[in-house]
Amino acid sequence: MKPIRIGALTIGQSPRTDVAGEFLEAVGNKVELLQCGALDGLSKEEIARMAPSEGDYILITRLRDGTEVKIAERYIHERMKECARTLRQAGAQMLVLFCTGEFPELEGQVLLLKPDVIMEHVVPGILSRGKLGAILPSADQIPLLGKKWEKTGLQVELAAASPYSGKEEDFRKAARYLKSKGVDLIVLDCIGFTKSIKEIVRDTAQCPVILPRTLLGRIVGELIA
Repeated sequence: MKPIRIGALTIGQSPRTDVAGEFLEAVGNKVELLQCGALDGLSKEEIARMAPSEGDYILITRLRDGTEVKIAERYIHERMKECARTLRQAGAQMLVLFCTGEFPELEGQVLLLKPDVIMEHVVPGILSRGKLGAILPSADQIPLLGKKWEKTGLQVELAAASPYSGKEEDFRKAARYLKSKGVDLIVLDCIGFTKSIKEIVRDTAQCPVILPRTLLGRIVGELIA
């Protein structure tokens, strides 16, 4: 039996070698991973012109060479749709979004899993009342993402530390801040956060931590088992 083909969409450049390994480990089954990025084929000058302005929904992502970039979501809507079409045409039987941002326009002819939507339902299912902490890649995202997490009805505390350019002490500092606020659960709100970062945050904050890339992988594994 041939392995199922999973298509991964990223808002940055593909392949996301920094995400794929831990994602596939969490899937736990042999799959063929196809990837497509909204910034594939663009020069750094073209990407720089996608920088966010005031009021934009800010996305933090990674280029193929590991460089961190900030882009405005509005610039990549059509490019993400094109990626979805490309992956479906390549034979993807299921699509996953390698991003925790909101992309309501992404609906496809095959099953599409979005970490943002998954976490939106998982978090209240785990924590019916109490205080939720979230670590974001950039402090610039706090105003918009604060509103997103407040929809859970929980008390929310936010901190920022980039998974791409941050150092261990940045993650410990964010975790210590959230611990001082008495959070009961922490979400690492970016697909770029790794298992090692999760361990640092969990050990520092002394509370459960949700990592989007492995949560997404485990759900995919359940669906294809």
